[in-house]
Amino acid sequence: MKNYTSQVPADKTISMIERELAKAGATNILKNYEAGEVTSISFTIFDPLSAKLILIKLPVKIKAVEDVLFKKYKRIRTSSIKKTRDQARRTAWRLVLDWVQVQLSMMEMNQVEMTQIFLPYIWDGQKTFYQALKENNFKALPKVENNEN
Repeated sequence: MKNYTSQVPADKTISMIERELAKAGATNILKNYEAGEVTSISFTIFDPLSAKLILIKLPVKIKAVEDVLFKKYKRIRTSSIKKTRDQARRTAWRLVLDWVQVQLSMMEMNQVEMTQIFLPYIWDGQKTFYQALKENNFKALPKVENNEN
């Protein structure tokens, strides 16, 4: 797992993500919290294809990373549970930073358009585009015929 030993505090990584997004043209960057922890970063950015500002919500799944770390170590002592949870938080945010940096680099090199990068994370204020597709059993996706003989 990439970044599973990161010692960079999550708050520093979150600030780095915000800087990357601001350099790419994001505005109104905000952090969303649950129980005092940042759970996602939301921002608006101008989409040149639609000539509109779009709202993006990038989540982080700290619990999922925590579950992987706990499985990896199988027998975790009570004394290391907090350390593992802290590590999961650092690792999860570093993964988001890496993803953002790679995606924005691809955009800068004209390999992808901004909408391609952020499409699953376009947010209507209640759910992301991906969540809406999933709730509708992905019916909006084109059907692919199996042409194997």
